[in-house]
Amino acid sequence: MMTPAPRSGGGLGARTHLGPDAFKDISDALNMLLADSLALYLKTKNFHWHVSGPNFRDYHLLFDDQADKIFAITDDIAERVRKIGGTTLRSINQAAVMSRVKPNEVDHVGPAEMLAELLEDNEAYAAVLLAAHDLCNEHKDVATASLIEVWVDDAERRAWFLCETLRSA
Repeated sequence: MMTPAPRSGGGLGARTHLGPDAFKDISDALNMLLADSLALYLKTKNFHWHVSGPNFRDYHLLFDDQADKIFAITDDIAERVRKIGGTTLRSINQAAVMSRVKPNEVDHVGPAEMLAELLEDNEAYAAVLLAAHDLCNEHKDVATASLIEVWVDDAERRAWFLCETLRSA
């Protein structure tokens, strides 16, 4: 049985079916997602650390659970970049410059405002994921597209929980 050799698409000599344009486009998109993921993780943890009020326990646990799930995908994103031959972010400074997630450094944020802000951020994150998914489809990168589909579902689940929790806040 003859197996076709994969073409080299990645800049680091990775053997992949992706061409040079696809490798660069997808690596760039994934690095932006990685930056957004790290920023969203830290923002969610910030709210976890600083939430207060009558629903403290519920919100504290909700934010912690969501932060853990966001952080869990960062390694998958970075490893996918490496699998296709790219390089990943090298510092928190790079992530801060690249991230589209607006930080919140206010001394006091009320619980309802925390929920609303994270809801907006997770909805925006899901939209960015969908755009990255479209890019993967354009370049016929089914492996990355498949990963992104799970991440979209995760982001929409977080948004759903925040929305439903916000109704009672």
